[in-house]
Amino acid sequence: MTADLVSACGLFCGACHKYKKGKCPGCRGNEAASWCKIRICIRDKGIADCSGCTDFSDVDQCKKFNTLFARFFSLVFRSDRKAGLERIARIGREAYAGEMDAANQVVLKK
Repeated sequence: MTADLVSACGLFCGACHKYKKGKCPGCRGNEAASWCKIRICIRDKGIADCSGCTDFSDVDQCKKFNTLFARFFSLVFRSDRKAGLERIARIGREAYAGEMDAANQVVLKK
């Protein structure tokens, strides 16, 4: 599984139903997602995803990552993007993509 399917915020596009049905190119290839401040931020910083950001000691301090919508999404879907980013930092994007693909998960669960 390719690390290119790991999104800017740590989601794994390879397990997403829209990606699997060909309705979305995934985060990296989705030029229509110009609304995503996280994608713009990592591109401007020249990093692959938020796990490589050194601006904050905790990603939750980032106002682009930790939005009201993101907190709602996390609560409703019991998802933990922060844990995903921590996992990426520990094992790397390729290994993370492999784990998420094997588990068929878009995001780590709480």
